[in-house]
Amino acid sequence: MKMSKRTKAISSLVDKNKTYSLDEAVAILKKAPPVKFNESVDISFKLNVDHKQSDQMVRGTVVLPNGTGKNVKVLVFCKGEASQGAKEAGADYVGAEELINKVNSGWIDFDVVISSPEMMKDVGRLGKILGPRGLMPNPKIGTVTNDLKKAVTEAKAGRIEFKIDKQGNINASLGKLSFKENQICENALSLIESVNRARPQTVKGRFVKSIYISSTMGPGLKLDLARIGVN
Repeated sequence: MKMSKRTKAISSLVDKNKTYSLDEAVAILKKAPPVKFNESVDISFKLNVDHKQSDQMVRGTVVLPNGTGKNVKVLVFCKGEASQGAKEAGADYVGAEELINKVNSGWIDFDVVISSPEMMKDVGRLGKILGPRGLMPNPKIGTVTNDLKKAVTEAKAGRIEFKIDKQGNINASLGKLSFKENQICENALSLIESVNRARPQTVKGRFVKSIYISSTMGPGLKLDLARIGVN
């Protein structure tokens, strides 16, 4: 197949046999010929874990220091005085039974769901709707909490969840290509450090096999693990 001018330009920037420092990789992504939309910058981890073993599940959350570049819509299930704190923190939707019924009818115009502990017995009815979309509130990732104000603030600021898939990979977005290079790097390092801290105690030897960074329409670049403090 004949390569397009854009593909040729990208190929000239990348050495497939090289591993890159984070700074080098981000600089290359920024140099790639632009497209007509604001691309996302994504990161992919290949981990030395067995997802079938319950003691080797890797998941967690991290607040990206420079946000995600997205306008995150937050829904909070709560009632009483807690509702005011959630609204003050910027939650887009706050309510109890009326919101549960609305979601149960098929409405899913939100990105993050947070719940007070007292509401979970009712929110549990939405498991078949929220679960497959990764939206079910969970105390392990801070979305079932009494401190709703903090949870909403973090979600709006750029908190993301990471979790291994069936192939032992973690894939996440680091923001937008329009971010400054240092902002992308800071977001990447925050996530890398968080994944490192989530290492299961039962994993022997190297935990992270490889890390790639890419943009939506750009190249995938393999990072030099030693140069970003991963072992």
